[in-house]
Amino acid sequence: MIERKLTEKQLAFADYYIELGNATQAYLKAYPSVKKETTASTNGSRMLGNAKVKAYIANRMEELKSERVADQQEILELLTSVIRGEARAATLIGLGGGAEEIEGEMPPTMAERVKAAELLGKRYKLWTDKVETEITGAVQFIDDISGDSDGG
Repeated sequence: MIERKLTEKQLAFADYYIELGNATQAYLKAYPSVKKETTASTNGSRMLGNAKVKAYIANRMEELKSERVADQQEILELLTSVIRGEARAATLIGLGGGAEEIEGEMPPTMAERVKAAELLGKRYKLWTDKVETEITGAVQFIDDISGDSDGG
């Protein structure tokens, strides 16, 4: 077990990050006085760069790892098989007149394939979420165009 070198807040952030997988949300939970997502995003990223926090997260993830928990490769392979329609699952089929039966070898529905594609797209950062930023202070424009001052 890692020595306790982290502050209580850093430890909370790291544990929330392990649970949520999102630095901004983890920071907001660990530091409830912070209300702005932009602040939480910046500080969450900074926190993930902290060597002690990074080491704690790595050690904790290793402790949590087991055969019962799917690893990244397994998850990516499953999502890919769903997108390609290769995965099969039991599905309840209506036979009419209120009768139903379970069909064990049905391919994924289009909705399931789209959801798997969405999850893989998020993993590979194929889409960028809209981010609003708030700038406080004056904006200063500097003329950095080289040349003589007479415009010629």
